[in-house]
Parts: sequence; structure tokens; C-alpha cells
Amino acid sequence: MGRPAVSRDAFRGLLAFYAAKAHRDHKSQGEHCLLRLFGSADDVPDTLLLHWSDRTELVGSEAVGRLKDPLVRPITSGNAQYDHASDFLHTLLRDLGRKMQ
Repeated sequence: MGRPAVSRDAFRGLLAFYAAKAHRDHKSQGEHCLLRLFGSADDVPDTLLLHWSDRTELVGSEAVGRLKDPLVRPITSGNAQYDHASDFLHTLLRDLGRKMQ
């Protein structure tokens, strides 16, 4: 299997960025959830990362950013919980799929 265009480290970096923002904003519940997602990102299947790469290439980085921010904001504020990074990634992919239709 080929290497995904979006690396696992890049995906983890995205989660770390939002965790740092939650920390700065004193939102400890959101920070905790994002750090849990950061740790579980090591276990995201390569096929899911490949799917993420394919989708992001099709819709473009600006569209991904516009879609991702409203999904992450509830996590950062502690109002949304995901048990695993792959759950969050599945949600992103589902919403990107809707955007592509």
C-alpha cells in the first residue's frame, strides 16, 4: 500500500494545534478530548488516511478548512466527544462526501 498524501503526523499535528488552542482558551475538557484523539491517531488505519487524502485533494484545502473548523469548534469547547481519532476522521469524511455531491 502506498504512503498516504496526508501523513499520520500531519493529522496528529492538526489535533495538537487545536489542543493547544483549547489550552490557551482555558477549555480543559476540550483540551483533554483533543489530546485523547491525538494519542489515538497512531491507530488510525492507513486506508482511512488514504481516503482522507483522496477527498481533500478533490475538494481543495480551502473547502476542507471551512468544513473542518465548525466540526472542531464543539470539541475545543468541550461540547462534542469522540472516542477515537478515526471516529472524528469518519465524521470529516462523511461531511466532505456531502460537500462533493
